[in-house]
Amino acid sequence: MYRYDEFDHDFVNQRVGQYRDQVERRLSGELEEDAFKPLRLMNGVYLQLHAYMLRVAIPYGTLNSTQMRRLARIARDYDKGYGHFTTRQNIQYNWPALSDTPAILEELAEVEMHAIQTSGNCIRNVSADHFAGAAADEVADPRPYAEILRQWSSNHPEYSFLPRKFKIAVTGAERDRAAIQVHDIGLHLKRDEAGELGFAVYVGGGQGRTPIIAKKIRDFLPEADLLSYTTAIMRVYNLNGRRDNKYKARIKILVHETGEADFTAQVEAEWKKLRETSLKLPDADLASIASYFAPPELQDRAEGWARIATGKKADAGFAAWVHQNVTPHRHPDYGVVTISLKPIGGIPGDASDAQMEIVADLAERYGHDEIRVSHEQNLVLPHVALADLEIVYRALLDANLATANAGLITDIIACPGLDYCALANARSIPVAQEISERFGSLQRQQEIGELKIKISGCINACGHHHVGHIGILGVEKKGAELYQITLGGSGDEQTSIGQIIGRGFEPDKVTDAIETIVDTYMGLRLNADETFIMAYRRTGPAPYKLALYGEASKAA
Repeated sequence: MYRYDEFDHDFVNQRVGQYRDQVERRLSGELEEDAFKPLRLMNGVYLQLHAYMLRVAIPYGTLNSTQMRRLARIARDYDKGYGHFTTRQNIQYNWPALSDTPAILEELAEVEMHAIQTSGNCIRNVSADHFAGAAADEVADPRPYAEILRQWSSNHPEYSFLPRKFKIAVTGAERDRAAIQVHDIGLHLKRDEAGELGFAVYVGGGQGRTPIIAKKIRDFLPEADLLSYTTAIMRVYNLNGRRDNKYKARIKILVHETGEADFTAQVEAEWKKLRETSLKLPDADLASIASYFAPPELQDRAEGWARIATGKKADAGFAAWVHQNVTPHRHPDYGVVTISLKPIGGIPGDASDAQMEIVADLAERYGHDEIRVSHEQNLVLPHVALADLEIVYRALLDANLATANAGLITDIIACPGLDYCALANARSIPVAQEISERFGSLQRQQEIGELKIKISGCINACGHHHVGHIGILGVEKKGAELYQITLGGSGDEQTSIGQIIGRGFEPDKVTDAIETIVDTYMGLRLNADETFIMAYRRTGPAPYKLALYGEASKAA
């Protein structure tokens, strides 16, 4: 992973010092809230429903054991003993005192972390495939390019006051685990016919009030042109993006209203001016950044295959966990371990300080000191020897972190909702908990197969409900909470936006509705290999509407 140089340390420490002074002036009354708000947002501090919230950046979801232990300490010393991992691969603390936030940022700076650009109308935390550098299906590790984009965008004066927030995601595998097509810019690493690395470039994706799938404006961009082309996109957006209406300010609206062809032509014209400038990436710089992400030296551990076979035969729980939560690694003697933060009946994405400490210990001892945060609100140990899997499993089991549900119906993505967020219309957490408990049987989950449920407490879609196989959106109607269900969404390489199935459901009827949808799917599927999303794309919404509402007229 990337290590700070002297400039990085000075830059972050200076920001902490500036922010400490700003907080002191706010607490003394010298600064009013209206003047303080943009300053705190630049440092990841939000004022939520009941308290301040601090969002900490985890660039492209990568951190080490020292950093995870520091996150645990902050949760223990400055919050209520837990943190919430988000769909942007960050962590949020929901209960810090404003007076403590400078000290927290100081603690983060000591381990090369910060909260810069985790909010505001700037380029946010660049995200990437959480299996990067380990996945068997990867063309190349996307994280060096995410790091280049992070350095380029950090405190960039041209992009500090964009029309709206801006999100970039990078993936290096055919299987898109970074949801690049619902980002403002999505980059897909690939090789051309000559074997040279480059990117397919997607622009104008997003969720929220107006969900749109990004347009591929370039099939192959040479890697050396990454910054010049990205700059061209940003300049077109910064010049033409709307600032008079925040609901129409995202680049997706600009691309839609301009038209794909005209927008692309504008980008290409701007790029011609920039391509041969200092923005072209030198080979030496590419190699230097890539060196920070060199894969660990993995020793052959062929004995792991026999150990796994023995362990699975002796323990059905271990067998289920290996099947569901361990993904093939590029080295055959290793696996990629997903640590589920979705215990049955738990709060999706939450981890206690003690659990963070356990994950840090396991990463240090058995995972080559690497941890990842996924946009699915789980943690990942990307390099674990098969021979060590059972030891890791036992430790996770003791810490209530061994739920074997990665990719299954209880692996629910959910935003904090009305329990915390001032923007929310409805609660997300209780709905997620109830669904999780209803489908808690591992046997039933396995019978259902891959099914992604995603829940948002408002139209801002922090829970990514638009791209859930089953999406749930909390809305407000006549002062009461109501939940709208969408079906058929997906955030992978075959991205689709879910369709609203009909009128909304009251809180106490949502789980029953989900069960009806699942039962309908189970009756419709051709065989056990036909997943929910495959079956839905084959049948369309009609059988689900019939099952939920009895007749089409009652769905409205």
